[in-house]
Amino acid sequence: MRFGDGWPCCDGIVIPMDLATIMHEQSEKRPRARDLGLPLQGTPGADNAITDVPGLTVGMTTLKDEGQGIHTGVTAILPRPSADLLHPCWAGSFSMNGNGEMTGVHWIREAGWMTGPVTITNTFSIGIAHHASARWMARRFPDVVGEDVWVLPVAAETYDGYLSDIAGFHVTEDHVLAAIDNAAGGPVPEGSVGGGTGMIAYEFKGGTGTSSREVTIGGETYTLGCLVQANHGLRPWLTVCGKPVGEQMAENRIYEAERGSIIVVLATDAPLLPTQLDRLARRASIGIGRGGTPSGNNSGDIFLAVSTANDPGPLPEPPRFKLDALSNDRLDPMFMGVVDCVEEAVLNAMLAATPVTGRKGRFVPALDTDRLMAAMGMAPSGHKT
Repeated sequence: MRFGDGWPCCDGIVIPMDLATIMHEQSEKRPRARDLGLPLQGTPGADNAITDVPGLTVGMTTLKDEGQGIHTGVTAILPRPSADLLHPCWAGSFSMNGNGEMTGVHWIREAGWMTGPVTITNTFSIGIAHHASARWMARRFPDVVGEDVWVLPVAAETYDGYLSDIAGFHVTEDHVLAAIDNAAGGPVPEGSVGGGTGMIAYEFKGGTGTSSREVTIGGETYTLGCLVQANHGLRPWLTVCGKPVGEQMAENRIYEAERGSIIVVLATDAPLLPTQLDRLARRASIGIGRGGTPSGNNSGDIFLAVSTANDPGPLPEPPRFKLDALSNDRLDPMFMGVVDCVEEAVLNAMLAATPVTGRKGRFVPALDTDRLMAAMGMAPSGHKT
C-alpha cells in the first residue's frame, strides 16, 4: 500500500488521505515554523525533512475514531531503500531520561550498527511494532533472516493515553506493516499523524515533526535530518527561539507535572563512526532544551542517530569492514546542525497539529500561531489557524 491508497484506520475503516492532500491541507491551514518567519538557524534541505537524506523514506499509519476515543498510530523510518534494509547502518544512541523505551539499542552499543526499519508508536504498542518489523524483515529476506541472520528491530514509544484508548491495543501488526510498506520520500506529514496522532507537547497538541540541515565540512556538503515524536514539556517551560512564551499562553492547561516523552531520530549521509553518532545523539538533548524542557522525571527522552554512509553490504557481516569517517575536529558544524534541526522539528510538530477532543472528552488545544507571534513580539502571520 502506498500513500495514495489511503491509510488503514481502526475497525477496517480507511482514511482516504493521499500525501498530496495532506501536504495541501497543512500548507493551507497550519504553517511550518519557517513560514512564520521565526529566527531559526541553519540551512534546510529541499523539503526541510528527514527524507532529504538520500535514500531515506518515511511511512505512517494513522488511527482515528473520536467516538471510540482512538487517536494513535505508527511511524516507520526506512534509513535505506527497502531492498537494502539488510545492509547495516552505523548508529549511535543516547537516553537523556530513561522513562521510556527504544528497543535494539543494546546491540547498537555493542556492534555500532542496526538494520531494518525504525518504528515509533504508543507505549503499549511497542511490542507489536517490534514484532511486525521482524515479520517484515523475515518476509522481505526469507532466505537469510531466521537462517544465517537474526534481526533486532529498533522500535520506540511515547505515551498517548491522555487522548487515546491506549489500553485498547488498537495498533495491529497490519498497521505497522502498512506503515513500512507506505514509506516514501519527499515531504513528510506532520502534527497529529502516524505515531504522533495522540501526542501532546507543552500541553498543546503535539505529534510528528521533522526538519533537515545542509552541513558543509571540509568543502563537502552533507545532509542531516531529524524526525521527532514530540510528547513532552509543560506550558510554562515553552521557549521559542530563546523567548519564554509559554507563560503568556497559560489557559487550557492539562498537567501539573510532565507526563510525556520525546523520541528523536537523526539521520545523515555523512561518514561517521558509531562513537561519533553517539555524540550526535547526545546533542539532541540541547535541541529539545532550546524548547524549554529540562527532561523531566516522567519523560522518556531517547535519541537515535544513524549514518547511511559506509554501506558494508548485506548481512552476514563481511570478514572485514572498511570505514571512512570525518575527523572529530570537524564535527562542530554537525553538532550545531543537530541542535538547530531538533529545535525546529519540535516546533513543526506543534504548529502542524490541530485541536483534539480525545477520550473522556479531554480537550487539547493547538498552538495558536497569532498568539505565538504576539508572544514573540512579531507581526501576525496571516496564516489560518
